[in-house]
Amino acid sequence: MARPKVTLNHSGVESLLGAPGVRAKCREEAERVAAAARSSAPVDTGEYRASIHVESDTTDRAVERVVADAPHAMIVEANTGNLARALSSQEG
Repeated sequence: MARPKVTLNHSGVESLLGAPGVRAKCREEAERVAAAARSSAPVDTGEYRASIHVESDTTDRAVERVVADAPHAMIVEANTGNLARALSSQEG
C-alpha cells in the first residue's frame, strides 16, 4: 500500500498559530486555569491568590501563561503544586 506524502505549509501553520482566534481560545483556556488556581489556592494573607493572573506573549506563536508572582509563590507551588493541579483539572 502506498504511503501518503504529507507536506506542511510552514508559513500557513505559523500564521494559524498566531491567529487572533487561536490567541482568543488560548486566553480563554488560560483564564479558566487561573480561576481554578485562585479557587484552590491556599490562603493565609491572600497575597498568593491575588497574584495569580494570565500573561500574554508571542514567540513564534500565541502564548498564554498562568502566573503567580507573589514573593513567596515558588514556596507555595513547591509545597502544594496549585498551578499544576489547576491545569490538570481543566484537561479533558
